Amino acid sequence: MIQPYLKDDNLLTSIHQVDPNDPHFTLWWLGQSGFLIHWQGQYLLFDPYLSDSLTVKYADTDKPHIRMTELAIDPVRLDCVDVVTSTHNHTDHLDAYTLISLMGANPEMQLIIPEANRNFVVDRIGCDPDYPIGLNDGQSASVGHFTLHGVPAAHNDLERDEAGRCRFMGYVATFGPWTVYHSGDTLWYTGMEDVLSGFNIDLALLPINGNKPERRVAGNLNGEEAARLGRSINARMVIPCHYDMFTFNTADPTEFAHFAETQGQPYRVLQCGEPWQSDQID
Repeated sequence: MIQPYLKDDNLLTSIHQVDPNDPHFTLWWLGQSGFLIHWQGQYLLFDPYLSDSLTVKYADTDKPHIRMTELAIDPVRLDCVDVVTSTHNHTDHLDAYTLISLMGANPEMQLIIPEANRNFVVDRIGCDPDYPIGLNDGQSASVGHFTLHGVPAAHNDLERDEAGRCRFMGYVATFGPWTVYHSGDTLWYTGMEDVLSGFNIDLALLPINGNKPERRVAGNLNGEEAARLGRSINARMVIPCHYDMFTFNTADPTEFAHFAETQGQPYRVLQCGEPWQSDQID
């Protein structure tokens, strides 16, 4: 099994020792699509999956979710989170154990979700119906230093509820001088570049596991598409994600790296638990 770059106490030390006055932000990849961002003493956590719930759920089925990378941190220990997101209702982006643990460890933490998914989210994590902050595309919400802007995602389609609200979303987070795009799970859809280009994105966090129907799960960008999308939206840096978690649904990040270099797209491939700082953006 793949060992995280940092885990448990070592990861917590890295998270807590950052300088709250540093003008740059620090990011840690926590596996799958989960990223923790620190800026100026506050923490934003994108789409954490920090449990074995899917491995347990599918253990006795014909689609086992065999974990590839050890858990970097139990969410009960992450007591610094100011705002957490869920981009859609799939368990690796809306995990009950992870979110309930985070809520217990961070009583003031806010949760950002697609408004279309409110009833599902409330049922899954057992929270007050008014607790989540719901967004649709074109809407924004601020929590502390962070403002999150909703953008559509296609997983595999641009699916909307009866009120026209997105069931799958990405978020553009702005804080201070920085702009970070977390796509959630998505394919490249018509007009995607137009939606994103106006944000002047410093860092794009993009999936690379691809879209293979034989996996019997909704798909994502592949490595070539992630590199090309980054270039198309003029992202100053791309970090790939959504690989090395489950054996049946992964990708080789060296392929993404090859395409990024071919496209002239700046990138960084991280190990689970590895920190990265925005002073590395050209």
